Amino acid sequence: MYTCLLYDVRDGVATITLNRPDVFNAFNDPQSYELQDALKQVARDAAVRAVVLTGAGRAFCSGQDLKAAQGEEKRSFYDSLHKRYNPIIRAMRALPKPIIGRLNGVAAGAGCSLALACDALIASTDASLIEVFINIGLVPDSGSSFFLPRLVGTLKAFELCTLGSKVSADEALRLGLVNQVVAPEQLDEVTYALAARYAAAPTKSIGLIKQMLNKASASTLDEMLDYEAYCQQIAGESDDYQEGVQAFLEKRKPQFRGA
Repeated sequence: MYTCLLYDVRDGVATITLNRPDVFNAFNDPQSYELQDALKQVARDAAVRAVVLTGAGRAFCSGQDLKAAQGEEKRSFYDSLHKRYNPIIRAMRALPKPIIGRLNGVAAGAGCSLALACDALIASTDASLIEVFINIGLVPDSGSSFFLPRLVGTLKAFELCTLGSKVSADEALRLGLVNQVVAPEQLDEVTYALAARYAAAPTKSIGLIKQMLNKASASTLDEMLDYEAYCQQIAGESDDYQEGVQAFLEKRKPQFRGA
């Protein structure tokens, strides 16, 4: 049982909802540790083949709950990141299943980093992203300095990080920060249509593709050619490959099982 999250699994899709709407789903300690646990759950549950990550109420996630930290004993930023946030980002990128961010509202600070760590992002027209760290004299963390320049280039990343400019949903789409922008009343339909498509897809192949794209950002062409061959061998030995070929020969839609 979670106190700061909602967790639901239906039809092969796990929905993880940050559930502190009164503070725009800002992170306190329990929420960060519960999200770590939820990601472990989806990793070990073979019935889960796609994940939707979202926030309750009007926001996706507003980052660290600064009020919750007031009055506490002074903590180490270094230790907090390594214990609370970094395990979340590492788990998201290592998860061999697609994570779709349902961006229903603002994603700020660590919440922006959380959104950028997703594999796909469907944004409401009400959504926005902001690297808010500079506004309180901090620097981007939780993976933002890794993901952002790879998505928008170093010049734009520098601008967004140093000016703390809010990026609207439409601007995020133009910059390549989100995959699609829809009206608020269409957000669930579009998000879960994509999740259903992934849940019926060859999960092992998707997991391998995710690993390949993770590795590509720090590899040479020769290294990626070798890694592609390695991953293709694994995919070629899967049940889903056999089903895909058989379905092609029989001129029918494949029924992938994710194995």
